[in-house]
Amino acid sequence: MFQRLATYIDSIRARDPAPRSRAEILLYPGVWALGYHRLAHRLFRARRFFLARLVNHWSRWTTAIDIHPGARIGRNFFIDHGFVVIGETAEIGDNVTIYQCVTLGGTSPDNGVGGKRHPTLRDGVIIGSGAQVLGPIDVGARARIGANAVVTKDVAEGAVMVGIPAKPTLVEAAAWQKDFVPYGTPCSEVFDPATQKLELMRCEIETLRKRLDAMIEAGEADAAGRRNIG
Repeated sequence: MFQRLATYIDSIRARDPAPRSRAEILLYPGVWALGYHRLAHRLFRARRFFLARLVNHWSRWTTAIDIHPGARIGRNFFIDHGFVVIGETAEIGDNVTIYQCVTLGGTSPDNGVGGKRHPTLRDGVIIGSGAQVLGPIDVGARARIGANAVVTKDVAEGAVMVGIPAKPTLVEAAAWQKDFVPYGTPCSEVFDPATQKLELMRCEIETLRKRLDAMIEAGEADAAGRRNIG
């Protein structure tokens, strides 16, 4: 057990430059929230729902992190700071990192019957601060969700999502190949909201130009064909 705890703490040190020792990490609210959730989840699976909720309520009050006892969480899960909400049917893989004020929220089922309502995060996913990931969607392995993004559709493996609604954006190969990127996205002007909107507009304009050129070429070809017939 102590070896597993040491491995978990070391995985946090690899992602967070702030702590000066393993002991300091033991004071992190995210570590305590995960520990409480492990207990609550065992009680939930044993159908001790009231006790599971009681542990969840205490954890939320002491850590400002609300993880439903039914959520399934893999190894080395790290919540950096608090005010995170994780829903009942959320599934989280190994080595996932979530920053403050993130919601893994659900959507109301169309038929009124509860089921899979919350996201599935694959291994190595990083969710930036303030992001909202909503509904029974799948976020692929090593995907990165930028700060304040709102994700409501499936995310491809390794994609970087930014904006409202979230859209994939290009990043440099060197940044994409890194094992871990703090806060989900590289520190670059590409991810400034104003610049991001400008880049999206440029892409849309370029797409419209290509369509217009194709229409002009088609029109010229059609006119030439008519002249040859005449």
